[in-house]
Amino acid sequence: MAKLVFIRHGQSAWNLSNQFTGWVDVDLSPEGVEQAKNAGRLLKEAGIEFDQAYTSVLTRAIKTLHYALEECGQLWIPEEKTWRLNERHYGALQGLNKAETAEKYGEEQVHIWRRSYDTLPPLLDANDEGSAAQDRRYAHLDPRAIPGGENLKVTLERVIPFWEDKIAPDLIDGKNVIIAAHGNSLRALTKYLENISDDDIMNLEMATGEPVVYDLDEKLQVQNKQKLN
Repeated sequence: MAKLVFIRHGQSAWNLSNQFTGWVDVDLSPEGVEQAKNAGRLLKEAGIEFDQAYTSVLTRAIKTLHYALEECGQLWIPEEKTWRLNERHYGALQGLNKAETAEKYGEEQVHIWRRSYDTLPPLLDANDEGSAAQDRRYAHLDPRAIPGGENLKVTLERVIPFWEDKIAPDLIDGKNVIIAAHGNSLRALTKYLENISDDDIMNLEMATGEPVVYDLDEKLQVQNKQKLN
């Protein structure tokens, strides 16, 4: 039976300032660093040994993974970074203060942008300042694959191919896998793994820096789920 661990990155600087972050490469806050280290200590106490690590190409997730693995003495394990585990792209909302955006557009509209499964936020054009199309970490991608904004449905659609190609085969081989990523990319994987409905997934919250441990059978069916806190 393989173990799969999800960790949403520790608190970021923009979590602290209540800004939409998305694909903007924001660092961890000091509290976020401590949350990541604490996650590692919890994993060490649980005695979980990993064979493979995955993370996004965004600093806050990468550092969370490294701090956690260092604390549990497993910084040496194989690691792969992929844009497919990035946070949901918040389009033109990125960088805006959430409370100020609610005042401007109304709380109901902002709630729809944030929580609707299939409603897109206002989109960024490839030529707009801050577009991922101008970031060299995505230069190898077909420009059509780089989003100008995403909802959870679209996030799920770009996460699942990586699950099928890389993560699932590791788990089927009996490897223990740790994924340090983001609230919405992990919610997408959780929806897929637990077969959660479109409506119910919108109520799922992923706490920053909290390891979620799954025990999976050979068919990748969830046998047990535990949050370490």
